[in-house]
Amino acid sequence: MIRITYVVLAAFMLCSCREGESIAPSFYDCSFNFNDSSGLNPDNLRYQSLLNDMTSSGVVGVTMSVFHPNTGMWVGAAGEADLHNNVAMKPCNISRVGSTVKMFTATTVLKLAEEGKLNLDDKIAGYLQGDVIDKIENAEVATIRQLLQHSGGLYNYIQNLKFQTASLNDLIREWKPDDLLKYAYNQKAYFRPGEDVRYSNTGYILLGMLIEKIEGKPFYKVFEEKLFIPLGLTMTKFAAEDHVPVGIARGYIDMYSNLQVIESTYFSGWDYYSADGGLISNPYDMSIFFQALMNGRIINQASLNQMLIWKTPKETDPDFYNIHYGLGIFKIETAEGIAYMHSGDAIGYYANMLYFPGDSTTVVYAVNSNYGKIDRFVSTKEAMDKIIDITK
Repeated sequence: MIRITYVVLAAFMLCSCREGESIAPSFYDCSFNFNDSSGLNPDNLRYQSLLNDMTSSGVVGVTMSVFHPNTGMWVGAAGEADLHNNVAMKPCNISRVGSTVKMFTATTVLKLAEEGKLNLDDKIAGYLQGDVIDKIENAEVATIRQLLQHSGGLYNYIQNLKFQTASLNDLIREWKPDDLLKYAYNQKAYFRPGEDVRYSNTGYILLGMLIEKIEGKPFYKVFEEKLFIPLGLTMTKFAAEDHVPVGIARGYIDMYSNLQVIESTYFSGWDYYSADGGLISNPYDMSIFFQALMNGRIINQASLNQMLIWKTPKETDPDFYNIHYGLGIFKIETAEGIAYMHSGDAIGYYANMLYFPGDSTTVVYAVNSNYGKIDRFVSTKEAMDKIIDITK
């Protein structure tokens, strides 16, 4: 499964956890810039029942968008955006959506290739120098394409137990990309570039640095210029500019696996500044982005074809779908057909976006709680099977 999950989650028990803050309900006010007719959708009750089932099972809050070509866009929500202040979740509320940003990162790199500013088969070392190349095995030979496809073999810094310990010992620390990459220094690569595929956040931090090197500005500013503004993604932003923006749902973790959650809104500082996470959005904006990407309104067909060339890992997770790796995107085979997807975690948040190329159905959901027993209802294959069965 494409997840960022700490092996030592139990160490949360050692932390000093921030109490809930007194926040006016107006903090969570939001609205869409379109005429929402979700209540008239023929599947409205069925979709809403799905969300209600999730929150009655222990998920704190959930937002979802479902787009069908024949019935249009449906958006809905259930549960709480803020438990301490008893604020109900709204369909427009924003939350952290973690590694789903990797699809935005990959799309931006592909746009730069279209503009003639790079070639996907260039080595990343042709653009970046210093310790981030010299001290990360394979970085000196891996190509941009291989980093996009997770086939560069670069060690994933998040798997370093020293990083996990350091992060858990200071959960509100704000990490910069160079700080994170140090945990990949002098670590053995998983394989030689191109031999296999294995998920690596390290490669996507380097891709963010690549964007900055070429454009001469923070990568998230490039996202704004090339993606957010042109697509009208008014509720999508990056954490670097505002770590806890107005309207963001509080995050919660099931620390003891007993569905007695604690707040974790401020515990995601490791991805505020790096292109492997840090995105803040909602399912409506994410659906608009995914549809635009698949319909050739961001990158051209030739670039999209490159994005959708798949590599299959030699080892698969027996408890999840068989995942095929594209460039910043994944393919799974479900009971309802092939789906393209990317999911993402932050501490207290999870999001997933799915696009079915057979009929353009697009399903995106985000929750403001995870870990422990909650994961079973949002991120397992069983949970996804249920969501797909009801929404597809």
